Formats: sequence, C-alpha cells, structure tokens
Amino acid sequence: MDTAPKTDGLTTVEEPMYEWSALPWTHVERQVFKLQTRIYRASERGDVRTVHRLQRLLMASRAAKRLAVRKVTQDNRGKKTAGVDGVKSLSPERRSALAATLTLRPRAQPARRVWIPKPGGKEKRPLGIPVMRTRAEQALAKLVLEPAWEARFEANSDGFRPGRSAHDAVEAIFNGIRFKPKYVLDADIAKCFDRIDHRALLDKLRTTTRLRRAIRGWLKAGVVDDGALFPTEKGTPQGGVASPLLANIALHGLETAIKDAFPVTAMVNGRRVCPWQPIVIRYADDFLVLHEDRTVIERCRQIATAWLADMGLELKPSKTRITHTLRETGGNVGFDFLGFTVRQHPVGKTHSGKNTIGEPLGYKTIITPSNEAVQRHTHAMSSVIRAHKGANQAALIGHLNPVIRGWVNYYATVVSKRVFSKLDAITYAQLRSWARHRHSGKSGLWVARKYWQFDQGRWTFGTTDGYTLAKHSDKPIRRHTKVEGTKSPFTGEWVYWAARLGRHPELPTEVAKLLKRQQGRCARCGLFVRSEDIREKDHIRPVAIGGEEECQWPHKSRHWWPSCACSLEGRWASSCSLKNKFSLSRHGLRVGGAWGTVGRFSTNGDH
Repeated sequence: MDTAPKTDGLTTVEEPMYEWSALPWTHVERQVFKLQTRIYRASERGDVRTVHRLQRLLMASRAAKRLAVRKVTQDNRGKKTAGVDGVKSLSPERRSALAATLTLRPRAQPARRVWIPKPGGKEKRPLGIPVMRTRAEQALAKLVLEPAWEARFEANSDGFRPGRSAHDAVEAIFNGIRFKPKYVLDADIAKCFDRIDHRALLDKLRTTTRLRRAIRGWLKAGVVDDGALFPTEKGTPQGGVASPLLANIALHGLETAIKDAFPVTAMVNGRRVCPWQPIVIRYADDFLVLHEDRTVIERCRQIATAWLADMGLELKPSKTRITHTLRETGGNVGFDFLGFTVRQHPVGKTHSGKNTIGEPLGYKTIITPSNEAVQRHTHAMSSVIRAHKGANQAALIGHLNPVIRGWVNYYATVVSKRVFSKLDAITYAQLRSWARHRHSGKSGLWVARKYWQFDQGRWTFGTTDGYTLAKHSDKPIRRHTKVEGTKSPFTGEWVYWAARLGRHPELPTEVAKLLKRQQGRCARCGLFVRSEDIREKDHIRPVAIGGEEECQWPHKSRHWWPSCACSLEGRWASSCSLKNKFSLSRHGLRVGGAWGTVGRFSTNGDH
C-alpha cells in the first residue's frame, strides 16, 4: 500500500493512502471533531489567536478535506444537482482527486439560479447552486467556522444549528408564555438571504485572512439566471452549504440588542416585576418577541428595525404584526410560527393550567399544527394519490408512507391527536375515491374488501400480505425538551446529547429504543450518533445467514461496503473492527488474524 506524509496534525509521520471506498471514516471524523472541540473551547474563553491557529490547522487537515468532499458528494441530498459547470455525482476516483487538491481560493465560479415555490403562496424563492468544488470549499469552511461561532451564538437561536431544531424554538415559546399571557411581535425579515450587506458580514466574521477572502469570493461570484450572468452586490445565495451559517452569523446579536435595551427588573403599578426583559426567539430569519407590556413590544420593534438596517435588512410589513396570546388584538388571537399555531384559551378551573404553586391560571396554552400546514399536507397526499392512479396498491402505499410519517413526526410534540384523527378521515376519503376510480363497475363492498384489511379490530388500507398504510393517529404524542442554555455538541457533553437523541421528536419510536439501548452510540464504530447523520437500521446478524429480528442502528454514511460482489458474510464481517471480534464469535463467526477470515475480507484495521 502506498504511503504519503501525514498532514492532519503537527507531525509529518507517513500514513497509508486509501482508496475512497476503504477510507477509515471513524478515524477521519474523530480527527476533525477533536480539532473542532478545541476551537470551540478556545472561542468560549475568548482566545482569538488560538482559534485562528486551530482553524488554519483544520483547513490544512487531510481528514477535514475528505470529510468536506464526502458531505457534498455523498451525504447531501442535493449531490445530484449540477452547478454552471454541469458536474454532479462524482465517482470515487474524482472524489479522491477533489479532496487531494481542495483548498480555499479567493475566487469562485458563479452559482446557477434556480427558482422554487414558497410554501403557502405564489411567490418563488431563488436558490443559488454553486459548482461542486465551491460546495466542497464551503463545507470545509463550515467545519472550520461552525465550532467557533457555536461558542458565541445566543441561547434562543435554533435555526440551522447542530443539535437544535424547530422543536426547540416551539418549546421556548411554550416556556415563555405558560404562566403569563403576553403580547407577541411576530416578525419576518424581508428577503434576508438576498439582502445581507457583504461588508457588514465580512467585518463581523473576524476570521483569518484566507477564510475571509474565500468567503468574499463566494459572495461576489455572481449568479447565472437563464444564461445571463448577474453580479451579486449583496446577500448570500440560498443553496450554498455555508449560506445558513453565514445568515446566522449576520443575525447574531439581535437577541442581545433587544434584551439589553431594558432593565432586568422594573416597578409596575407599585410592584417589582422580574424579569422585565423581553424574550426573543429566533429561528433563521423568523423571530418573535414576547412581553406582557405592549409598549415594550412597540419599542422592541423599533430596536429591531434599527439593528437590522446596519446589516442591510428590514422587516417585512405584510408579515410583521403585534398580537396577544390570550386576548383579541387587531382581529387576531395567538399566532402561527414554523407551522404551529400558538394560542391560549380561557377555560374553567377544572381544565385550567396551573402556576408554580398549583393555583389555576384561568386559561390553557395549546399549540397545534396550523391550518395552513394541515392544508399543505392534505394537498401533498392528494397529489401523490392523483399521480399514482394507475399504480398498484403496494406502490401507492410506498409513496404515501414517507409523506405521512415525516409529517406526524414533526408535529408529534404538540397537541395533535385530534388533527391526526381528522387527517386519517381525509386520507380514507381520498383513498376510497382512488379505489372507486379503479373499479367503477364494482360495488363499494367489493372495493372495500379488496383494498382494506380487518386487523386487530380495525380496518386498515393494505395488501393481503400485510403491507399497510401508516395512520396519522398511530403516532404517540411525545413532548420535546429544549436544549439547555447555550449547550452545543462541540462541548463534548456526550452523555447529555446521547440522552437527547434517544427521545428526539423526529426519530421513530423503534429507532429511539435502539439508540437508548446503544446509549447513543453507533453499533459498528462506537462513535456517538448525531442528529444530522444519515442512519439506517440493520440486523445484528444478517437474515441471509440465519439472523432473526434483533436489530441495531448504525451510521449509514460512515460504513461503505467494500464490494458489491462480496458475500453477505464478508460484508458483515468487514463492517466491524477487531474490537468487536468477541461479539462476532458469539454469533458463530470468527474474524481477522488468529480468528480467521470471513468471506473475502479480514478486519485488521478500520472499515
């Protein structure tokens, strides 16, 4: 095996040259994460010199370059979307070549403009698709920048951040209003990604010269729309790997600016109120301000407008309004945020929420899926059914199940049972129409017996061999717990993060149980599983060689099979390291060295 000088650390020890499919991804990710953790800690204590030194070390690391290339060519769902150069779906040899020559350059090719419809309206959102090399450069820059900024980001900034989700923002809203009704500034920034001032953003970065020049090159590269090149004097194009991080950096400080304009405590009607500072919750370019006093909310709107002007941004008047969570204000009660409707309802003492000492509040805080979200989901199911009028029942179920499961997983943290039951009734009506259309000459009873099966006391849409459609109402409601303060995965508190993964709202129940049993670790490599990893379930012992229903939950993107031609036994053994030989031997297989070889591959190293 060829060797080359090692450049991942501070030494020049030679290391083996691997083919792309045989790279030790466990070792690669460990190297990158260790440096990211050091960057986070240095940024947290304000050591700028050490941050820049470690960032330069990570940028020059072969492991970081390989990981960046893998993210954009294999892990990213947009890997098959080409930029202006038409390059997509790189072969393993081209991935290796790209990783070997990857470096941050001060100039970049223009992005390709693509227009996509915005949900719930006729407006379209522009996307800028960079070329594959620029995407890899941005992924490398994100690996370098993200840990430094994670140490600085505010507690209630939850959009496009590792370990955080929209559910954290919704839970922060609930915690902010559960004991006291409040006025709400529901604000939306007009064309945030397209109007960010380049100079203000670059000045805010305060990073190394090389990284600053590379980011400036991406911002100024221009876009190609319908064959014409247009300059980009402002904004960061949506579609780039680093664009969400850059937008978060641009909006960092908004929460602090609003809160610092008010005292921690204040005298109101002869009594001291603490805390008096408003609550600011931001998810990407949408943010809310909560406070019991309307004059404070009006003042917050002025502060936000002035602060955004310095970044070249402004509030969108048509989507920015002031409302109240309990009382009617401006013809509205409550508000919609991230697809959820948040509202407080006056109720009697038997249904009322209670304060910290058990006294009834006279109202109850209810968060439900918004009407617009329900309508979009209903339309999505209807579109799938119409598109498969000529397909068989199994094909239709295969296309509908991901739509249903993804939607119910997102809304399974709030009061959704009634909505889920309603959607089951709507789905039944749509499927009955589909079935009657296919057999217009048959009776309703004949159609029902053909497409619906009676199982465990209820009718389900499914085939005779047991392949059934998922029901909305089968999903249990599971409350979400907000991330504590400013915690980040880069802190190294894996006990905390593994526990969170075991009950993440977007994980199916079966997956959550597996992760809990595995203590948040990958079953193959032993690394902790993160929320952004692509995962798949497999059997501990493959079914093809006598395995049963006992399952495990490994990473998908970290474990590439050595060869499609190898036997199942060889693929299974090659996916495990020598440290797992004892567990393999329990199942009747011996692996590597003195333990023998299974199939075509031994396991004398990483996967």
